[in-house]
Amino acid sequence: MNFKLKGKKAFISGSTSGIGLETARILLNEGMTVYVNGRSEKTVKKAVEYLKNEIKGSDVKGIVADFLKQAQVKNLLNSLKDVDVLINNVGIYSSTSFFNTPKKTWDDQFQVNVMSGVTLTKHFLGGMIARNWGRVIFISSECVYLAPIDLISYSSTKAALHSLSRGIAQLSKGSNVTSNVVVPGSTLSEGAKNYLETKSELENVTKNQVEKNFFKDERKTSLIKRFASTSEVAATIAYLCSHHSSFSNGSVVRVDGGSSLGTF
Repeated sequence: MNFKLKGKKAFISGSTSGIGLETARILLNEGMTVYVNGRSEKTVKKAVEYLKNEIKGSDVKGIVADFLKQAQVKNLLNSLKDVDVLINNVGIYSSTSFFNTPKKTWDDQFQVNVMSGVTLTKHFLGGMIARNWGRVIFISSECVYLAPIDLISYSSTKAALHSLSRGIAQLSKGSNVTSNVVVPGSTLSEGAKNYLETKSELENVTKNQVEKNFFKDERKTSLIKRFASTSEVAATIAYLCSHHSSFSNGSVVRVDGGSSLGTF
C-alpha cells in the first residue's frame, strides 16, 4: 500500500527505542524525512545509525531533548520549524503506590507525557493548517481504561491526551489536518523483554511461561493473551499518518489486544 508520504517530514518524540523507533523505520521506508528524539546524544546517535543501516539512503536526523529540561525543548523548537507529521510518543512512568507517589512524580509525568504534546502541537499545528495538510498523533495506553493501582499517575496523564487530541481535531475542522489517539496494549518493548528475562531467571521458568502468567494474572482482560510486537502497533500509527486515514479525525484507535474491554 502506498501511504503517499514520500517527501513529507515527521518528528517523533521519544523514538530511540520501542514503538517510536519502529514507527520511524516504517515512515523512512515510505520515503519520509524523519526526526528521531531521545534524552541523550548516545541513544539518539545509536537510533540514527540503526535506521540508516535498516533503510539504505534514508533521510533520518536526530534531535536530543529531554522534555524535563526547558532549555533543550527550546533548542528543539528553534531547530525544527515545521513538520507534516507529529507523533507525540514520549512518556515516562513509575510503578508506585498511589499513597506513596510524591507530587514531583505527578509533576514530572504530566510535564513529559502531556505538556510535551501541548508544546510540540502548538509549535507545529499552525503551519499544518496553513499548508492544509498534517497529522498529529498522540500515543496513549491501555492504562487509560485499566488504571492499574500502581500506575494511577501515569494512567491519568495518558487519559489527558484523549481530551487534548479531540480539542486539536476541532481546531483543524474543515481542513486536511487530523488529530488522533492510538492506544497500545502491553507491547514487547525493551522494557518488556527485560521484564520477561528477569522474571524468568527469578522464577526458574521459561519466558513463554512468564508471558502466560502475566496475561493470566496482570492483564486478565486481554483477548489475544500476548504482548504486541512494536511493528503491530507502529503499523497502525503509520496508517494514521497516511493519505488513507484522511477521514479519521478526533478518533481513538485501540491496538490493545482487546484488553480495554467495552463496546464504546
